[in-house]
Amino acid sequence: MMSLRVSVGYELEVRGRTREVERRAFENVIDQVVLADRLGYDTAWFVEHHFTRGFSHSSAPDLVLAACSQRTERIHLGLGVVLLPFQHPVRTAERVATLDVLSGGRVEFGTGRGASPLEYQAFQRPFEQSRQIWEDTLDAVLAIWNADGEPVTRSSEFFEVPGVAVYPRPAQEPHPPVWVASTSLDGYLAAARKGYNLLGMTMLKGLDDVAEDIAKYKECLASSGFDPETRRVALMIPWHVAPSKDEAISRAADAILWYIRRQVNLVTPPDYYDARHATHRVLGQLAAGLPPEEAMETLREHHMVVVDDVEGSRKAVERIQAAGATDLILQAQVGGLANEHVTGSMRLFMDEVMG
Repeated sequence: MMSLRVSVGYELEVRGRTREVERRAFENVIDQVVLADRLGYDTAWFVEHHFTRGFSHSSAPDLVLAACSQRTERIHLGLGVVLLPFQHPVRTAERVATLDVLSGGRVEFGTGRGASPLEYQAFQRPFEQSRQIWEDTLDAVLAIWNADGEPVTRSSEFFEVPGVAVYPRPAQEPHPPVWVASTSLDGYLAAARKGYNLLGMTMLKGLDDVAEDIAKYKECLASSGFDPETRRVALMIPWHVAPSKDEAISRAADAILWYIRRQVNLVTPPDYYDARHATHRVLGQLAAGLPPEEAMETLREHHMVVVDDVEGSRKAVERIQAAGATDLILQAQVGGLANEHVTGSMRLFMDEVMG
């Protein structure tokens, strides 16, 4: 079994409406990535979101990671993920390759469709065709990189690549590792059929259900001709560790519950009704409707979040690895949690949970 790699992941939430609060949030997370580089975290992952106040400030993650690349030495830089349906594949290939060059070949290329109907409305893309757009776009990006600077022609219902050579080429040959993000079994299996690494989360379904999906992902890898032992499975989880469980909860509960509400609103706006998003709505009702103590206990019980002391965090790590994950992505900065608490948790996790 592979040893567990531990990374940090960022939604880059902003609690507050002033420009100064927003600026400070960017400053803090870049400092945290520099700290993660020194502490030995494997990758810093940044999401891409749009249009939701407080939650969509990581709308240009490649630019944030480019800044991080100039202040770090070894940590990998994860695009978690590029929302492929919203950008022409040539621009995606150019921007990701540029980041790979600037970072000396440290990019992890996460891809996804996105789950927000509002984003599809604003970018004027058909939500019901999101999987096909994602597949066509990813195929085109990889074709561009595999062409090694030679002209590429691709035709799709959604875009054209008209026999052009695209530069720069990635520093990694032929291209950065490819990851696919999904919260559904269908998405897991789509990634497996292509042999891609997997980015998941426990916050919507809980760890036990996710473990079942991971097992099916690995079965599909094998039946599709890929060795499951060579593919990575990362789970992104809001996580806060402190010297005691009570201290962890008192520090982080408010921030995590705030984050949960914003996550639900991003995926399912209040006026959007679709049976496919029922799981998200249940979680939203949980976070908004239960007393905070009860909500936090339920989230902790199902490892949707981990808020605990060192020993409790060690046990959670064991559970996550037993579920089939090869990578753990800590959302240490979550819901506007104070910077000193974030960095303290990051240090404690590497020094004592993994030490």
